[in-house]
Amino acid sequence: MLSFGVTALPDPPYTRLVEVLQNGERNGFEYGWTYDSHILWQESYALLPIAATQTEKIKLGHCVTNPGIREPTITASWYATLHDVSNGRAVMGIGRGDSSRRVVGLKPVKVAEFERRLAMIKDLMNGRAVDWNGKELKLEWVRDELPDIPMHVAGYGPRALGVAGRVGDGVIIQLADPQIIQWIMGTARQAAEEAGRDPDALKCIVCAPSHVSDDLAEAREQTRWFPAMVSNHVMDLIERYGENSDEIPSALTDYVKARKFYDYKDHSRVGAKHGEFVTDEICDRFCVLGTPEQITEKLRELEGIGVDQFDIYLMTERADETLAAYGSDVIPQFTTVAA
Repeated sequence: MLSFGVTALPDPPYTRLVEVLQNGERNGFEYGWTYDSHILWQESYALLPIAATQTEKIKLGHCVTNPGIREPTITASWYATLHDVSNGRAVMGIGRGDSSRRVVGLKPVKVAEFERRLAMIKDLMNGRAVDWNGKELKLEWVRDELPDIPMHVAGYGPRALGVAGRVGDGVIIQLADPQIIQWIMGTARQAAEEAGRDPDALKCIVCAPSHVSDDLAEAREQTRWFPAMVSNHVMDLIERYGENSDEIPSALTDYVKARKFYDYKDHSRVGAKHGEFVTDEICDRFCVLGTPEQITEKLRELEGIGVDQFDIYLMTERADETLAAYGSDVIPQFTTVAA
Protein backbone atom coordinates (compact mmCIF):
# COMPACT_ATOMS: atom_id res chain seq x y z
CA MET A 1 0.00 0.00 0.00
CA LEU A 2 1.29 3.46 -0.91
CA SER A 3 2.07 5.63 2.10
CA PHE A 4 2.57 9.40 2.05
CA GLY A 5 5.22 11.78 3.34
CA VAL A 6 5.80 15.53 3.27
CA THR A 7 9.11 17.39 3.19
CA ALA A 8 9.22 21.04 4.32
CA LEU A 9 12.16 23.43 4.48
CA PRO A 10 13.55 24.46 7.89
CA ASP A 11 13.01 28.12 6.99
CA PRO A 12 12.46 30.66 9.76
CA PRO A 13 10.33 31.04 11.72
CA TYR A 14 11.10 27.61 13.14
CA THR A 15 7.50 27.27 14.25
CA ARG A 16 6.46 26.95 10.59
CA LEU A 17 8.22 23.59 10.16
CA VAL A 18 6.46 22.30 13.29
CA GLU A 19 3.15 23.63 11.97
CA VAL A 20 3.58 21.91 8.58
CA LEU A 21 4.43 18.58 10.20
CA GLN A 22 1.43 18.85 12.52
CA ASN A 23 -0.74 19.70 9.51
CA GLY A 24 0.65 16.70 7.64
CA GLU A 25 -0.17 14.43 10.55
CA ARG A 26 -3.76 15.73 10.65
CA ASN A 27 -4.14 15.09 6.92
CA GLY A 28 -3.03 11.46 7.04
CA PHE A 29 0.64 11.74 6.12
CA GLU A 30 2.69 8.98 7.76
CA TYR A 31 6.10 10.63 7.30
CA GLY A 32 7.38 14.16 7.97
CA TRP A 33 10.76 15.10 6.53
CA THR A 34 12.98 18.15 6.27
CA TYR A 35 16.17 19.22 4.49
CA ASP A 36 19.61 19.31 6.12
CA SER A 37 21.53 22.32 4.81
CA HIS A 38 22.62 24.38 7.77
CA ILE A 39 23.79 27.50 5.90
CA LEU A 40 20.86 27.89 3.51
CA TRP A 41 18.27 27.30 6.24
CA GLN A 42 18.04 26.88 9.99
CA GLU A 43 19.75 23.91 11.65
CA SER A 44 17.21 21.14 11.25
CA TYR A 45 18.94 18.95 13.81
CA ALA A 46 17.71 21.46 16.39
CA LEU A 47 14.16 21.58 15.01
CA LEU A 48 13.10 17.96 14.52
CA PRO A 49 13.18 17.10 18.26
CA ILE A 50 10.86 20.10 18.84
CA ALA A 51 8.51 18.69 16.20
CA ALA A 52 8.72 15.29 17.87
CA THR A 53 7.39 16.73 21.14
CA GLN A 54 4.51 18.46 19.32
CA THR A 55 3.31 15.56 17.15
CA GLU A 56 2.00 12.13 18.04
CA LYS A 57 2.14 9.67 15.15
CA ILE A 58 4.06 11.04 12.18
CA LYS A 59 7.52 9.55 11.60
CA LEU A 60 10.29 12.16 11.44
CA GLY A 61 13.68 12.50 9.78
CA HIS A 62 15.80 14.10 7.08
CA CYS A 63 15.29 13.81 3.36
CA VAL A 64 18.23 13.87 3.40
CA THR A 65 21.13 14.28 5.81
CA ASN A 66 24.70 13.18 5.02
CA PRO A 67 27.56 11.49 6.88
CA GLY A 68 30.15 14.15 6.10
CA ILE A 69 29.17 17.57 7.41
CA ARG A 70 29.07 16.26 10.98
CA GLU A 71 31.29 13.62 12.54
CA PRO A 72 29.26 10.45 11.85
CA THR A 73 29.06 9.25 15.45
CA ILE A 74 27.22 12.51 16.19
CA THR A 75 24.71 11.75 13.45
CA ALA A 76 24.16 8.26 14.89
CA SER A 77 23.75 9.50 18.45
CA TRP A 78 21.43 12.31 17.36
CA TYR A 79 19.14 9.91 15.49
CA ALA A 80 19.06 7.55 18.45
CA THR A 81 18.13 10.52 20.64
CA LEU A 82 15.35 11.60 18.25
CA HIS A 83 14.08 8.02 18.31
CA ASP A 84 13.89 8.18 22.11
CA VAL A 85 12.27 11.65 22.18
CA SER A 86 9.68 10.60 19.58
CA ASN A 87 9.09 7.19 21.16
CA GLY A 88 10.25 5.24 18.11
CA ARG A 89 9.27 7.56 15.25
CA ALA A 90 12.70 8.42 13.80
CA VAL A 91 13.48 7.48 10.18
CA MET A 92 16.70 8.38 8.39
CA GLY A 93 17.18 9.58 4.83
CA ILE A 94 20.85 9.98 3.93
CA GLY A 95 22.89 10.84 0.86
CA ARG A 96 26.43 11.88 -0.05
CA GLY A 97 25.75 15.59 0.54
CA ASP A 98 24.79 18.22 -2.04
CA SER A 99 23.88 21.72 -0.85
CA SER A 100 24.97 21.05 2.75
CA ARG A 101 28.55 20.40 1.61
CA ARG A 102 28.92 22.35 -1.63
CA VAL A 103 27.81 25.63 -0.03
CA VAL A 104 30.73 25.41 2.43
CA GLY A 105 33.23 24.43 -0.26
CA LEU A 106 33.19 20.66 0.12
CA LYS A 107 32.38 17.97 -2.43
CA PRO A 108 29.96 15.09 -1.77
CA VAL A 109 31.43 12.28 0.35
CA LYS A 110 33.33 9.75 -1.76
CA VAL A 111 31.32 6.60 -2.37
CA ALA A 112 33.62 4.14 -0.57
CA GLU A 113 33.77 6.35 2.51
CA PHE A 114 30.01 6.91 2.24
CA GLU A 115 29.41 3.17 2.51
CA ARG A 116 31.84 2.75 5.42
CA ARG A 117 30.18 5.53 7.40
CA LEU A 118 26.64 4.39 6.66
CA ALA A 119 27.34 0.86 7.85
CA MET A 120 28.69 2.24 11.13
CA ILE A 121 25.87 4.77 11.62
CA LYS A 122 23.18 2.15 11.00
CA ASP A 123 24.53 -0.13 13.70
CA LEU A 124 25.47 2.54 16.23
CA MET A 125 22.15 4.44 16.12
CA ASN A 126 20.30 1.15 16.62
CA GLY A 127 22.19 0.18 19.76
CA ARG A 128 24.70 -2.24 18.26
CA ALA A 129 28.41 -2.14 19.01
CA VAL A 130 30.76 -0.80 16.31
CA ASP A 131 34.51 -0.50 15.78
CA TRP A 132 35.36 3.08 14.84
CA ASN A 133 38.76 4.80 14.82
CA GLY A 134 40.19 1.82 16.65
CA LYS A 135 37.61 2.06 19.43
CA GLU A 136 34.65 -0.14 20.25
CA LEU A 137 31.63 2.10 20.70
CA LYS A 138 28.07 1.43 21.77
CA LEU A 139 25.17 3.67 22.75
CA GLU A 140 24.31 1.84 25.94
CA TRP A 141 21.25 4.02 26.53
CA VAL A 142 19.37 2.99 23.36
CA ARG A 143 15.98 1.52 24.34
CA ASP A 144 15.78 -2.13 23.31
CA GLU A 145 11.98 -2.05 23.08
CA LEU A 146 11.98 0.46 20.21
CA PRO A 147 12.07 -0.76 16.59
CA ASP A 148 15.21 -0.17 14.55
CA ILE A 149 15.55 3.20 12.86
CA PRO A 150 15.32 2.52 9.12
CA MET A 151 18.02 3.99 6.90
CA HIS A 152 16.92 5.05 3.42
CA VAL A 153 19.74 5.95 1.03
CA ALA A 154 19.51 8.57 -1.71
CA GLY A 155 21.35 8.06 -4.98
CA TYR A 156 21.20 8.18 -8.77
CA GLY A 157 24.36 6.51 -10.06
CA PRO A 158 25.27 2.81 -10.02
CA ARG A 159 27.92 3.14 -7.30
CA ALA A 160 25.74 5.07 -4.83
CA LEU A 161 22.82 2.76 -5.60
CA GLY A 162 25.10 -0.16 -4.83
CA VAL A 163 25.55 1.30 -1.34
CA ALA A 164 21.78 1.61 -1.00
CA GLY A 165 21.38 -2.05 -1.93
CA ARG A 166 24.11 -3.33 0.37
CA VAL A 167 23.44 -1.14 3.42
CA GLY A 168 20.09 0.62 3.16
CA ASP A 169 16.57 -0.37 4.09
CA GLY A 170 15.24 1.68 1.20
CA VAL A 171 16.13 3.95 -1.70
CA ILE A 172 15.22 7.64 -1.84
CA ILE A 173 14.55 8.74 -5.42
CA GLN A 174 14.16 12.46 -6.09
CA LEU A 175 11.92 12.30 -9.17
CA ALA A 176 8.61 10.71 -10.16
CA ASP A 177 9.45 9.36 -13.62
CA PRO A 178 8.39 5.67 -13.71
CA GLN A 179 11.03 4.62 -16.26
CA ILE A 180 13.91 6.07 -14.24
CA ILE A 181 12.48 4.79 -10.95
CA GLN A 182 12.43 1.24 -12.30
CA TRP A 183 16.04 1.51 -13.47
CA ILE A 184 17.16 2.92 -10.10
CA MET A 185 15.40 0.23 -8.08
CA GLY A 186 16.63 -2.51 -10.39
CA THR A 187 20.21 -1.32 -9.92
CA ALA A 188 19.90 -1.13 -6.13
CA ARG A 189 18.12 -4.48 -5.86
CA GLN A 190 20.77 -6.20 -7.94
CA ALA A 191 23.41 -4.95 -5.48
CA ALA A 192 21.28 -6.16 -2.57
CA GLU A 193 20.95 -9.61 -4.11
CA GLU A 194 24.69 -9.83 -4.81
CA ALA A 195 25.31 -8.97 -1.15
CA GLY A 196 23.06 -11.82 -0.01
CA ARG A 197 20.21 -9.52 1.06
CA ASP A 198 16.56 -9.79 0.10
CA PRO A 199 16.16 -7.40 -2.84
CA ASP A 200 12.39 -7.25 -2.44
CA ALA A 201 12.76 -5.91 1.11
CA LEU A 202 14.31 -2.69 -0.21
CA LYS A 203 11.72 0.09 0.06
CA CYS A 204 11.16 2.61 -2.72
CA ILE A 205 10.60 6.22 -1.56
CA VAL A 206 9.79 8.68 -4.35
CA CYS A 207 10.15 12.39 -3.58
CA ALA A 208 8.88 15.18 -5.83
CA PRO A 209 6.84 18.39 -5.73
CA SER A 210 3.11 18.04 -6.21
CA HIS A 211 0.92 21.02 -7.05
CA VAL A 212 -2.84 20.50 -7.03
CA SER A 213 -4.40 22.67 -9.72
CA ASP A 214 -6.49 22.49 -12.88
CA ASP A 215 -4.03 24.97 -14.43
CA LEU A 216 -1.13 22.80 -15.58
CA ALA A 217 0.86 25.78 -16.84
CA GLU A 218 0.81 27.32 -13.38
CA ALA A 219 1.66 24.00 -11.74
CA ARG A 220 4.72 23.64 -13.97
CA GLU A 221 5.94 27.13 -13.06
CA GLN A 222 5.59 26.19 -9.39
CA THR A 223 7.86 23.17 -9.84
CA ARG A 224 10.42 24.03 -12.56
CA TRP A 225 13.05 24.47 -9.84
CA PHE A 226 12.89 20.76 -9.00
CA PRO A 227 14.33 19.12 -12.15
CA ALA A 228 16.96 21.87 -12.02
CA MET A 229 17.88 20.72 -8.50
CA VAL A 230 18.04 17.10 -9.69
CA SER A 231 20.37 18.25 -12.48
CA ASN A 232 23.12 18.86 -9.90
CA HIS A 233 23.28 15.12 -9.29
CA VAL A 234 22.96 14.33 -12.99
CA MET A 235 25.92 16.59 -13.81
CA ASP A 236 27.98 14.60 -11.28
CA LEU A 237 26.96 11.38 -13.04
CA ILE A 238 27.96 12.76 -16.44
CA GLU A 239 31.32 13.88 -15.04
CA ARG A 240 31.99 10.39 -13.72
CA TYR A 241 30.43 8.12 -16.37
CA GLY A 242 30.52 10.30 -19.49
CA GLU A 243 27.75 12.01 -21.45
CA ASN A 244 26.82 8.96 -23.51
CA SER A 245 27.51 6.18 -21.02
CA ASP A 246 25.37 3.06 -21.33
CA GLU A 247 25.55 2.77 -17.52
CA ILE A 248 23.15 5.69 -17.07
CA PRO A 249 19.76 5.93 -18.86
CA SER A 250 19.44 8.79 -21.33
CA ALA A 251 15.99 9.50 -19.85
CA LEU A 252 17.89 10.86 -16.86
CA THR A 253 20.72 12.71 -18.60
CA ASP A 254 19.37 14.16 -21.84
CA TYR A 255 17.49 17.08 -20.33
CA VAL A 256 20.55 18.65 -18.64
CA LYS A 257 22.17 19.50 -21.99
CA ALA A 258 20.23 22.78 -21.93
CA ARG A 259 21.33 23.66 -18.38
CA LYS A 260 23.35 26.86 -18.05
CA PHE A 261 24.04 27.39 -14.33
CA TYR A 262 22.85 26.68 -10.79
CA ASP A 263 22.64 29.16 -7.90
CA TYR A 264 22.39 27.59 -4.46
CA LYS A 265 20.97 30.83 -3.05
CA ASP A 266 17.75 29.84 -4.86
CA HIS A 267 17.98 26.13 -3.99
CA SER A 268 14.46 24.64 -3.90
CA ARG A 269 12.82 28.02 -4.50
CA VAL A 270 9.84 28.67 -6.79
CA GLY A 271 10.85 30.92 -9.68
CA ALA A 272 14.59 30.16 -9.49
CA LYS A 273 16.20 31.42 -12.70
CA HIS A 274 18.37 28.30 -12.97
CA GLY A 275 15.15 26.36 -13.65
CA GLU A 276 14.29 28.24 -16.83
CA PHE A 277 15.88 25.53 -19.02
CA VAL A 278 13.48 22.86 -17.71
CA THR A 279 10.79 21.94 -20.25
CA ASP A 280 7.11 21.31 -19.57
CA GLU A 281 7.63 17.64 -20.46
CA ILE A 282 10.31 17.24 -17.79
CA CYS A 283 8.11 18.97 -15.20
CA ASP A 284 5.33 16.51 -16.00
CA ARG A 285 7.65 13.49 -15.86
CA PHE A 286 9.57 14.43 -12.71
CA CYS A 287 6.70 15.93 -10.67
CA VAL A 288 3.10 15.01 -9.76
CA LEU A 289 0.85 17.77 -11.08
CA GLY A 290 -2.78 18.50 -11.91
CA THR A 291 -6.22 17.90 -10.49
CA PRO A 292 -6.75 15.41 -7.65
CA GLU A 293 -7.91 12.92 -10.29
CA GLN A 294 -4.77 13.39 -12.43
CA ILE A 295 -2.55 13.17 -9.36
CA THR A 296 -4.27 9.99 -8.17
CA GLU A 297 -3.83 8.45 -11.62
CA LYS A 298 -0.07 9.09 -11.59
CA LEU A 299 0.27 7.85 -8.03
CA ARG A 300 -1.55 4.65 -8.99
CA GLU A 301 1.01 4.20 -11.77
CA LEU A 302 3.83 4.68 -9.25
CA GLU A 303 2.20 2.25 -6.82
CA GLY A 304 1.88 -0.23 -9.68
CA ILE A 305 5.65 -0.28 -10.28
CA GLY A 306 6.36 -0.89 -6.59
CA VAL A 307 6.72 2.58 -5.04
CA ASP A 308 6.15 2.29 -1.27
CA GLN A 309 6.02 5.96 -0.30
CA PHE A 310 5.30 9.19 -2.15
CA ASP A 311 6.85 12.17 -0.41
CA ILE A 312 5.70 15.67 -1.43
CA TYR A 313 8.47 18.27 -1.65
CA LEU A 314 6.33 21.07 -0.27
CA MET A 315 8.39 24.01 -1.58
CA THR A 316 5.55 25.45 -3.62
CA GLU A 317 3.00 28.17 -3.00
CA ARG A 318 -0.29 27.38 -1.23
CA ALA A 319 1.40 24.58 0.69
CA ASP A 320 -1.39 24.23 3.26
CA GLU A 321 -3.92 23.88 0.44
CA THR A 322 -1.82 21.08 -1.06
CA LEU A 323 -1.79 19.16 2.23
CA ALA A 324 -5.54 19.68 2.65
CA ALA A 325 -6.28 18.50 -0.91
CA TYR A 326 -4.20 15.37 -0.37
CA GLY A 327 -5.90 14.76 2.97
CA SER A 328 -9.40 15.06 1.55
CA ASP A 329 -9.11 13.89 -2.07
CA VAL A 330 -5.94 11.83 -2.64
CA ILE A 331 -4.81 9.86 0.41
CA PRO A 332 -8.30 8.39 1.03
CA GLN A 333 -8.21 6.91 -2.48
CA PHE A 334 -5.35 4.69 -1.29
CA THR A 335 -6.29 3.98 2.31
CA THR A 336 -9.81 2.86 1.37
CA VAL A 337 -8.39 0.34 -1.10
CA ALA A 338 -6.27 -1.17 1.66
CA ALA A 339 -9.26 -1.37 3.99
